Amino acid sequence: MSCNNAANPVKKDIKEIAKEIMTDAKNCALITIDSLGVAHVRAMDPFLPEEDFTVWMGTNSRSLKVRQIKKNKNVTLYYFDAKSASYVTLQGTANIVNTQKEKEKFWKTAWENFYKNKTTDFMLIKFIPNKATIISEKYQILGDSISWETPIIKFKNE
Repeated sequence: MSCNNAANPVKKDIKEIAKEIMTDAKNCALITIDSLGVAHVRAMDPFLPEEDFTVWMGTNSRSLKVRQIKKNKNVTLYYFDAKSASYVTLQGTANIVNTQKEKEKFWKTAWENFYKNKTTDFMLIKFIPNKATIISEKYQILGDSISWETPIIKFKNE
């Protein structure tokens, strides 16, 4: 599970590599769990991760994901970058944020057609990770050859 191998040593910190993958992937999948334990996956257009890997995303206030997050804050984000054959999976908690200040800060003009009334129709999801797993062919960060267990990044809030 080392990030280094003799033929191609990693010159970047594993967290830097994870952020690079997240940035290059552009979109991510948000996975929530419903009251029956069924996973729901949807594509999201997130903002770039913050220094501590907090991720902000916009959503419709009446969406299923809002209801699911209010009942179960434990969610997963999955970023996949096909060009580098790399992925990052983050597990953590999501909170619904509906403050005007944050909504102004995290707004994309491309969303105007999706939200007729930005005040009532638009909300934010604030994702705070507790751990991440990473695979990167580009940087030779690979899973264990027997168990396929991937390298783990732990965050302070775990």
